[in-house]
Amino acid sequence: MKRLKQLPAFVRFIMVGIFATTLHYGIYIILQQVINVNIAYSIGYVLSFIANFYLTAFFTFRKKPSWKKAFGFGGAHLINYLLHMSLLNLFLWLGISKPFAPIPVFAIGIPVNFLLVRFVFKYKGK
Repeated sequence: MKRLKQLPAFVRFIMVGIFATTLHYGIYIILQQVINVNIAYSIGYVLSFIANFYLTAFFTFRKKPSWKKAFGFGGAHLINYLLHMSLLNLFLWLGISKPFAPIPVFAIGIPVNFLLVRFVFKYKGK
């Protein structure tokens, strides 16, 4: 029953995630043609992070953004960013082309990100 109660937040998370991932990937696709892939990926990540934070707070978890949540969200995304960069470079090293290398990264990183971000927005603290 508890899992069923979490379903709407997960659906909203997916919607925000699709938007943020599309934004990230679009920026990466454009920039990787003219700058280093790691820099292109990082710029896309940062810009999608900003949009993602506000949409996650207001829409996904229906919480008011705060500095505390921003730092927690940033910490969760720092962990996720390091995972993304490691996986991106692994997939590039394995021979996946630059335009397609982020796709398996997203497939692995998005579920991990949900768990981290959900903890930040649902954790009450003492």
